[in-house]
Amino acid sequence: MASPITLDGVRTRPADIADIARADAPVSLDPGGLDRALASYKAAKEIAARRPVYGRTTGVGANRTEQVTAGEGDVHGLRLLRSHAGGAGPREPDVHVRAMLAVRANQILAGGAGLQPAFAEALARALNSGFLPEIREVGAIGTGDLTALAEAGLTLIGERPWAEGTTPPPGENRPGAEGASPAPGEPLAGPLGRTDPPAPVKLEAGDALAFCSSSAMTIGQAALAWSEIATLLRAAQVTAALSLLAVDGGTEPYDAPVHAGRPHPGAVKVAAEIRRLLGGPRTAAPRVQDPFGYRCLPQVHGPAVEAADELERVLGVEINAAAENPLIVAAEGTVHHHGGFHQAALGLALDHLRLALLQAGHLSAARLATLMDPGYTGLRPFLADDAPAASGAMILEYSATSALARLRGAAHPASLGHAVLSRGMEDHASFAPQSARQTLDAAASYRLVLACELVAAVRALRLRGAAPDPSTPAGAAFALAAARLDPREEDRPLGSDVDTAADLLGALAAL
Repeated sequence: MASPITLDGVRTRPADIADIARADAPVSLDPGGLDRALASYKAAKEIAARRPVYGRTTGVGANRTEQVTAGEGDVHGLRLLRSHAGGAGPREPDVHVRAMLAVRANQILAGGAGLQPAFAEALARALNSGFLPEIREVGAIGTGDLTALAEAGLTLIGERPWAEGTTPPPGENRPGAEGASPAPGEPLAGPLGRTDPPAPVKLEAGDALAFCSSSAMTIGQAALAWSEIATLLRAAQVTAALSLLAVDGGTEPYDAPVHAGRPHPGAVKVAAEIRRLLGGPRTAAPRVQDPFGYRCLPQVHGPAVEAADELERVLGVEINAAAENPLIVAAEGTVHHHGGFHQAALGLALDHLRLALLQAGHLSAARLATLMDPGYTGLRPFLADDAPAASGAMILEYSATSALARLRGAAHPASLGHAVLSRGMEDHASFAPQSARQTLDAAASYRLVLACELVAAVRALRLRGAAPDPSTPAGAAFALAAARLDPREEDRPLGSDVDTAADLLGALAAL
């Protein structure tokens, strides 16, 4: 199990969300964050008693001019949740739902929603108990994940049933079980750990819109995509270093003076990493210049590294954002109606990363092509054995190109879309939810491209008897991969080799 993570609404990182969603990290809520949420909740009630507040004393969207009386507030909220819980399509995977719950709990602690702290506590209990709301995939366009959060809201208040997720492992209990009240900072769990889902939260006037005014699902999915791609980009550098060694490539393109003369941060970082992996410069290569797959690695892979860094920055803002509309500022006793929920920044950062990732994928496929070429390896075509007309690893190029085609399709910018909804009140959309989902798809395709290259690079090094120096990171990577990948050279199915290589990429990234 991953280490416990405390959500505080201020410093929670994309990596924390990924650990909660994927690695079953136990969740606790920072007392200071709960205090901010409570202050915001009290301020919202006081403000709504003396002036109109969108979604609390009015309808939503084009119904903003419709007034809601104080006596109808909670009924109005229930109608909002029911009417907006209209998601379509299949059920979201558990990992996406967990990411959404973690993001939304953390945002509530930022203290701008005017929402009962009990909602954040119930979200944490859900994460720690293994029970999740059932969420449909389709329904958001980048102005708030209204359908997903309305479905979650109905579950939190007890109107919809909880579904037992696949994590954590059955029978596992966590701190806070046995009915005890958890101490501040201690993970929140139901009375019987996994056995019981959270108790229903009583819906109050103003809670419905305050809970739904977020893009928590989109942000959670984007955090998962970022985590995956950041790992793959590191693994790609290791794989490229092995390919470089397999073709006796030159290291001059990675020399520090080259990048001091054109100091783009990503290129500088990639060149330095290749030098580290190789253990320093190598002797002069047999060729004056290598193909772009090697020579232009810093210039092409570097922008993808920069794009991932920028997405991490944007996510760091969004995960800790008090972006609900309206925003309650408890310290001033004020309310602000605004468009801070709009996800243009996140959608564009995701689109940028996919386009940059596609270029990195093209480069991996180019290196794979050189590994099939006797002119670069000195081996038989397609890294084949000595059998007449053997195909060897020929099919890896086809598989990589197929995966690359899927990556190319996923790279299409979702932000090119446009929509006008709610009788013209909402006349723009970022389509960040679509961009987040495309980025998850792009990560899966890029992983397969890299896996094909890794299989070929290890095979070429084996056939050449050119195992890298084990004292270097590249040597350690080769040893790790060679210990897992099938050493047989005869013509045979390579699908399981690609699967193994895909599984190895995380370990290579850690080197």
